[in-house]
Amino acid sequence: MVRLYADEQFPFQVVECLRELAHDVLTVQEAGLANQRIPDDEVLAFASSNERAVLTLNRKDFKRLHRLQPEHAGIIVCTDDSDRSQFAERIHTAISVQESLRGKLIRVVRPSK
Repeated sequence: MVRLYADEQFPFQVVECLRELAHDVLTVQEAGLANQRIPDDEVLAFASSNERAVLTLNRKDFKRLHRLQPEHAGIIVCTDDSDRSQFAERIHTAISVQESLRGKLIRVVRPSK
């Protein structure tokens, strides 16, 4: 089980699938932080202070944050996919092989058709 923090735009159906795969996923909405325009660096800080890796579709900004702030609980940048269960499976596979996500940037991309 991995502790994750899904940012505001992350698809809730994928969150639910990840929970079914036994991951502990907290969403921005569940944390009471939705619709507040919280900057990405603060999202990362909140996740790290709660020992959770960030789940995001915002690849560009979080890749930049990883370079600037490499001491974090993990960042998982994803390419969106309408097949939510397969999307969750790819995330699960990518993070399950890691001993720890601390300080890591994990890329989960949609397969080309």
